[in-house]
Amino acid sequence: VETFTNLGSTISQDGGTSSIKNFGSYFLPTLYSLVFLLGLVGNSLVILVLFKYKRLKSMTDIYLLNLAISDLLFVFSLPFWSYYAADQWVFGDGLCKIISWLYLVGFYSGIFFIMLMSVDRYLAIVHAVLALRARTVTYGIFTSLIVWLVAISASIPELIFSESYKERNHTTCKPRYPGNSTSWRILSSLEVNILGLIIPSAVMSFCYSMIIKTLLYCRSEKKNKAVKMIFAVMIVFFVFWTPYNIVLFLKLLEDLGVITKCEISKDLDYAMQGTETLAFFHCCLNPVIYFFMGEKFKKYVKLLFKSWEVPRMFFKRCGLVTTYHTESTSSFHTQSTGDQDAL
Repeated sequence: VETFTNLGSTISQDGGTSSIKNFGSYFLPTLYSLVFLLGLVGNSLVILVLFKYKRLKSMTDIYLLNLAISDLLFVFSLPFWSYYAADQWVFGDGLCKIISWLYLVGFYSGIFFIMLMSVDRYLAIVHAVLALRARTVTYGIFTSLIVWLVAISASIPELIFSESYKERNHTTCKPRYPGNSTSWRILSSLEVNILGLIIPSAVMSFCYSMIIKTLLYCRSEKKNKAVKMIFAVMIVFFVFWTPYNIVLFLKLLEDLGVITKCEISKDLDYAMQGTETLAFFHCCLNPVIYFFMGEKFKKYVKLLFKSWEVPRMFFKRCGLVTTYHTESTSSFHTQSTGDQDAL
């Protein structure tokens, strides 16, 4: 059984496994479209709030902005993969390279910024004195530039090798590696597992374990909310990304010849489609994790919608008007150093 596993799309091209392709042609476009809409709305709201109310005055704000941009890069590629899953690649060789590359840049940078935000929380809570010097806008911009450089560098092979070409009367968009393609596929899978799960998981586990240890010595209602937020961040990250990385590792074993049974290979193709889509939904949840669970952001969103005439007229017409306390923008702003509600 010959299968193509690309980060943006998982489509079987073998005639003997046409049921997998048929399954994907119905299953993937619907879910990709849903992720696109939710991710676009949620992350656009994050960016609007950051610029209009927060004004990017802290390291946390810088990371949140970059995380939202990463997720937007990620979701902008989904309409292309959605059409590809339903039919074939019709957008040409240039867009094949660009969309594949942008997708992977968004994939890596999004995970790296989640990791940086874990370090940011670790410094703010565990090393509060050091945080006064280290957690500045300047350092936030500098580390963000490093993340983008690493994400872009890690994605360069996708830009170089991705091609649009005919295969069994079907136009595909996938990497076409020179020489021993199996070796390249193995290296690609290892890169995703190491950069996309192992390193971030290790860093996040260390940071959050130290945070929880510190917070347990200082019990308060506010600190307990911070612990719940931390657990939510970790659980959502592992739940949405671990299944995909496990299936990706099993596909690696298939490439190495460890897994040879055709039925297992077919099941892995189905699992890849399901776990990949589950992982995609994580980009929709980032705004929920880092903002919607915080009271400040709820207030910002209410103010944002109050300032827009069309939504306000809609709510009045539907009888959904709620009363808000009139508060100035500056009254919501707090410095992020030691602020447990910054998430």
